[in-house]
Amino acid sequence: MKATLRNWALAAGLLLAWQAEAQSLPANAGLEIRQLFTALETSGCQFSRNDSWYDAAQASAHLHRKYDYLLEHGKITSAETFIALAASKSSMSGQPYLVRCGQAPAVTSQAWFMARLRALRAHR
Repeated sequence: MKATLRNWALAAGLLLAWQAEAQSLPANAGLEIRQLFTALETSGCQFSRNDSWYDAAQASAHLHRKYDYLLEHGKITSAETFIALAASKSSMSGQPYLVRCGQAPAVTSQAWFMARLRALRAHR
């Protein structure tokens, strides 16, 4: 029951965030950012934040909170600003986030997200 309520609350929060996003972001930027979140959530990769590793779902939830805050304050204007301001480093410690997929060496989340963004744009 708890998990169902949590999932419902997360879905409702995402819907509200996307509605706010639609009002303040160019449509293409909002779409690209949603696609980046989907890429992370379906990647099976691990995400390091402040020397602790998290699964992709936990990482996505954390980045959604940062994204929502920055969007509300008018800081997100493109997929690149999302990556730079929300998805690259800890706001608290300044440490870069890392992404590790399978047995591959960890890379900075900035490099990981930029590679995903380039791939999304190349397939359009």
